[in-house]
Amino acid sequence: MPNAALMGALFCLPAWAQAQDLSFDTPFIIQASPMSGTAGGFIAITNTGETSDRLVAVARDGATVELHESLQDADGVARMEPRPYGFPIAPGETLRLARGGKHIMFLDLDAPFRPGDEVDVTLVFETAGEIPVAFAVSTPSGMGGTTDHASMGGDAHGDHRMSDK
Repeated sequence: MPNAALMGALFCLPAWAQAQDLSFDTPFIIQASPMSGTAGGFIAITNTGETSDRLVAVARDGATVELHESLQDADGVARMEPRPYGFPIAPGETLRLARGGKHIMFLDLDAPFRPGDEVDVTLVFETAGEIPVAFAVSTPSGMGGTTDHASMGGDAHGDHRMSDK
């Protein structure tokens, strides 16, 4: 009879291999205001593999988290729309979750995020599965603070890491 742990490891191998095909750059969160109970999450995700994947959800204890996209209608009125089916990432492409476009929306926060903190978030992919990523909390541009990624819009490169928790 095969070892159960070995069999379990073999079944997890395809998802682990797919997770290795995704790289994460500049994950950061901007709190709308300490009183708002909402914040936006931004990150660049590059698919270096040969198989398409899709970011389908994001999870964080103490918050409702949704994938959103900011759009502008013909009258120039901006609105945010939930994207319950997520965002595809083709092989060799980068999905940029940035201000004014596709992004992560943290709603109903049980406590405000504080600039300089690191927030553990789980990104959920259709193929790669759940991947924990640490997001740095920044201040909105022009409001001061020690960590201000706001001007990067998700395009700048940083030395952020996947969470090991």
